Amino acid sequence: MTFLKTKLKDAFIVEPDQLTDERGFFARSWCQREFEALGVNKKPVQSNISFNKKRGTLRGLHYQEDPFGEVKLVRCTMGGIYDVIIDLRPSSETYLQWISVELTEKNRRLLFVPEGFAHGFMTLRDNTEVFYQMSQYYMPEYARGVRWDDPLFELKWPMNISLISDKDARYPDFAPAEKTVSF
Repeated sequence: MTFLKTKLKDAFIVEPDQLTDERGFFARSWCQREFEALGVNKKPVQSNISFNKKRGTLRGLHYQEDPFGEVKLVRCTMGGIYDVIIDLRPSSETYLQWISVELTEKNRRLLFVPEGFAHGFMTLRDNTEVFYQMSQYYMPEYARGVRWDDPLFELKWPMNISLISDKDARYPDFAPAEKTVSF
């Protein structure tokens, strides 16, 4: 696997190394040793699939509060998504910054989402499927969200929303924590 750094601290894109022959290819999408070499000591405990019928469907931006913060490894297995993550860790040098990455069935890229980040995506095609691995079990009482159009972040989405859940549409404006600076 090739790990590509992003502008956000601790977040990266994973490109699987493909071993190709006449049958097709083989590639690893998870190797505990390789992730541990990057300082990631969380192991997947849950995997989920999100199927989305319509292009322009927006899901997120979701996260879980401590002590149930989760690491995510996200891959689009069918179709394509515009994937967005926001660093919500007050002690981080990239606090409140965001990036977007296009994940598709063709590029086979994965996005590693660190603990303390909000995550969401918009589908770029009809019939899009997304596969997630998470380091924490879903705990609904610790589930939180950031609204897709919160003015604090000035997120840029690639198209108008065709579908969004009422819950995702109604998240309040994010209230940033005071960032502490040590001397």
